[in-house]
Amino acid sequence: MHSEAEAELSKRCPVMRRLIKAHGPCQLAAQKRPPYEALVSAVAHQQLHANAAEAILRRFRALFPKSRFPKPEQVLNARDEELRGCGFSTGKMLAIRDIAAKTLSGQIPGRAAALRLGDEELIERLVAVRGVGRWTVEMLLIFTLGRPDVFPSDDYGVRNGWRVVKGLEEMPKPKAFRELAERWQPHRTLAAWYLWRAADAAKG
Repeated sequence: MHSEAEAELSKRCPVMRRLIKAHGPCQLAAQKRPPYEALVSAVAHQQLHANAAEAILRRFRALFPKSRFPKPEQVLNARDEELRGCGFSTGKMLAIRDIAAKTLSGQIPGRAAALRLGDEELIERLVAVRGVGRWTVEMLLIFTLGRPDVFPSDDYGVRNGWRVVKGLEEMPKPKAFRELAERWQPHRTLAAWYLWRAADAAKG
């Protein structure tokens, strides 16, 4: 699926050529779900280990057993104690309520509408939602909408991957890193994926 982009990155960038050879074909595949669900999940995961966040989301879904995933209307009608009982902090509970409200108002588009919007337009619309920053929207663009040219220059793993690959003592600063990443256009998502792999490999 990503083979042409991998070939182009390999040809243009020695660092990417080395990473692609070391880690093999890209396994990135977007999850086909609405932005509403992706944002609720992202808020649940903020500052928590993945297992703890997934436990909270299981309890959240169990509140509404007849729905595959709680609908925005159900979230807005739920009592604070019910949502906090799932494990959401007050801040996250308020963020999830705002995600639900802005989904119903149309500010957070459905999947079909989101696919028609440009990356920066989506970022601008979604960072106005409580608890949602640029990084969260970039994760949505990559892992939910499958956008090919997103570079999360603030991401710890991506920055650490570059530090590891280049043998640097310090991580790159996000602004300078964003400029550096322009060399990988229009395949910056792929570059980020390989830098994540480099960071993961260094942990081992």
